[in-house]
Amino acid sequence: MTLYTVVAMEQVWEGAFNNYAATREVSVQGMLMQVEPMEEGRARIVRLLDCPLNRYLDPAFSPGSIITLT
Repeated sequence: MTLYTVVAMEQVWEGAFNNYAATREVSVQGMLMQVEPMEEGRARIVRLLDCPLNRYLDPAFSPGSIITLT
């Protein structure tokens, strides 16, 4: 891909290579998900990897929701 622009390359590529927080894969209630660990045994859901289709509609498991790791 060729990009012709008058914008400086630093601005074009700004934010393209973010250093994301450490994530890990966990299984909760039979669902495999990618989470971002937090304090006190809690985690923020990044994305669902493997689960029944109806779980994608459950707001308790939407990305950004906080869950307890047990």
